[in-house]
Amino acid sequence: MGIKVIITGSTGMVGEGVLLECLQNSDVEKVLILNRKSYSISDPKLEEILIKDFFDLNSIIEKVKDFDACFFCAGISSVGMNEADYTKVTYDMTLSVAEFLSKQNPDLVFNYISGQSTDSSENGKIMWARVKGKTENDLLKLPFKAVYNFRPGFMEPVKGQKNIKPFFKILLLLTPIFKLILPKSVCTLDEVGRAMVNSVTKGYYKNILEVADIKSLSKK
Repeated sequence: MGIKVIITGSTGMVGEGVLLECLQNSDVEKVLILNRKSYSISDPKLEEILIKDFFDLNSIIEKVKDFDACFFCAGISSVGMNEADYTKVTYDMTLSVAEFLSKQNPDLVFNYISGQSTDSSENGKIMWARVKGKTENDLLKLPFKAVYNFRPGFMEPVKGQKNIKPFFKILLLLTPIFKLILPKSVCTLDEVGRAMVNSVTKGYYKNILEVADIKSLSKK
């Protein structure tokens, strides 16, 4: 029997990549995706629930009790956003889902997609880094079996992905250059997905995973 995982954000690039890895990973038995809009894919492992409001999840209490992990991949860019609005989506929504799940199943492993250069002090000058730092810190205070904060840098999509924004497709042309000049900042989304699965089945000795940790855990 494999693990059962909940994934948020599968209609975005990161969540879609993690989902596709989970669907083909033999260590994963079932995947439940929570989305605002439907992700049109069919797989025997897959179930989808559409959520109108991620701040009110009481209607799905019975649906989430028997899962081993949540891979929280939902998120937005901070470009053009003020701190209050970015905090509501990045911090408030993440903690809302996490607190809800911790009450239903404290044996859950909660994995959060953060970002490289996140500010754990919460006091730096870069807004998004402060907000993600607070999010990481407060997730670690919740009564889960384990919390892992993933800090990937530049992520290459996996084969078959549909949810890739046009500007990112242009950036992908520069991948060989990024790998050459910033090798510690580049990983693939299947590495992220495998590392997330392995964090549940095998565990890891750190709560904050940088790119090198992600690569290492993906190979276990």
